[in-house]
Amino acid sequence: LTFRGELIGSFVEVISSDNEDLVGLKGKVVDETYNMVELENGKRIVKDQVILRVANNKGNFILDGKLLKGRSEDRIKK
Repeated sequence: LTFRGELIGSFVEVISSDNEDLVGLKGKVVDETYNMVELENGKRIVKDQVILRVANNKGNFILDGKLLKGRSEDRIKK
């Protein structure tokens, strides 16, 4: 299972992480790189360290960040 959507513009919340400081972090995604997402508040989240709740115009999802690793344009093409 992979996520083929665009994260930029989505609202995300970290619901689980090995780094407890990240749990509860939330905001709108303004940028995405191969390994990270950046929120509007300037916080950066390493994708493969978190499980995210994602809300966008397609619905609400719980996603393992490991499934999001990679460039969004490559993920959408698959």
